[in-house]
Amino acid sequence: MKTIYSLLAIVLLFSCNTKADKQITKATDYDVFLTSENNNYTNALKEVIFWTKKLKSTPGQYPYLVKLAGAQSQLFQATGNIANLIKAEEHLVALNEKTKNTKSGYLRVLARNYISQHRFKDALSLLKQAEVLAEDLKSTQKMLFDVYMELGDDEKAKHYLGQIVDFNSFDYLIRTAKWNDHKGNLTAAIEYMEKALQKAEASKNKDLMQWSYTNLADFYGHDGQIEKSYNHYLKALSLNPDDSYAKKGIAWIVYSHERNAEEALRILNAITKDYNAPDYYLLKADISEFLNDEAGKEAFMAEYKLAVKNKGYGDMYNAYNVKLYAEEKENVDKAITMAEEEVENRPTPQSYDLLAWAHFNDGNKEEALTIVNNHIAGKTFEPEVLYHMAEIYKANDNKEKVKPLKEELITATYELGPLMETKINQL
Repeated sequence: MKTIYSLLAIVLLFSCNTKADKQITKATDYDVFLTSENNNYTNALKEVIFWTKKLKSTPGQYPYLVKLAGAQSQLFQATGNIANLIKAEEHLVALNEKTKNTKSGYLRVLARNYISQHRFKDALSLLKQAEVLAEDLKSTQKMLFDVYMELGDDEKAKHYLGQIVDFNSFDYLIRTAKWNDHKGNLTAAIEYMEKALQKAEASKNKDLMQWSYTNLADFYGHDGQIEKSYNHYLKALSLNPDDSYAKKGIAWIVYSHERNAEEALRILNAITKDYNAPDYYLLKADISEFLNDEAGKEAFMAEYKLAVKNKGYGDMYNAYNVKLYAEEKENVDKAITMAEEEVENRPTPQSYDLLAWAHFNDGNKEEALTIVNNHIAGKTFEPEVLYHMAEIYKANDNKEKVKPLKEELITATYELGPLMETKINQL
């Protein structure tokens, strides 16, 4: 009996230590940011009012349109309200019309707006015009790299990355980090991102520092360095208490790593008091499902579907919609059509994955496998895509290809979330 009690004590101690090891976050670290005033919104609104008045009093000063568009973009970042991003676009279109598309800088700023709207082909058209004008050519080449990456044209993306090589440049380092992450070399991606952060900190540019902290936090999370990820989200919030992305990152750690779903929901609810984007509803629905709260899940899904009916979002939520509709029998045809459009607009491995997954859920396992073999396998390392591939291989009795994917996916459960753990184990 004494031996049994000793074993029980050891098991209990191990269980407690394991739980303690998982606990990284502290509400006392981030609560102050959940209750802070949305100063970003207040400041951006003041800027909109100021530049609107300036433009009205001197309508011939069309450069004011850049300032006004910038203020509207800041409002979008502060609130998630797509109307502000569309308004910024209107100002920038008017600006380029007045200058007859002859200013590279104005073309680039409109292209940046289109990138935010996932209108990558429109952005590319503007950047090609800016490239011909050749004003501040390096800035145009940097954005051409960004757009070709989004469009899945690795050859052209690599070409433009080669045009901007400068290991002392923050802009080059962050793009090299992105390129290495895309190619599956996360270690190198982290190294380049850490060097970029050093540049940002040396410059004392708070915007660059905040951006670097959140992006490095993402990389650390992908690499299983959860505590580092958490600390970098906190660093971003220390610079900008209104950084909804950083708060969402902390909510994900609380949910996926610590499995504290109630606390994760509390954080998300605090964020969405001031900031609203449709994908937050999907995350809340996911957490509700984990909590076996079917009513909560359905309510959040309904809110998401209502939100994305707003035509202003355009193609921004196509990927989310395809994955959602693919698993609803009554909407699987819509998922296939939407996935085909996404492939047409943006022929990346991720877009082809949407199409393969939609066909798979429609019972077309052979068509799904053909798409995987021709357009996805070996071309992306995204865990969600790898999971879809594994399910498609399994359905087509390609068990030898499922095993290595399953082994890799087991190490990616943090990225995929708690609900995926059971599905991965069943592969």
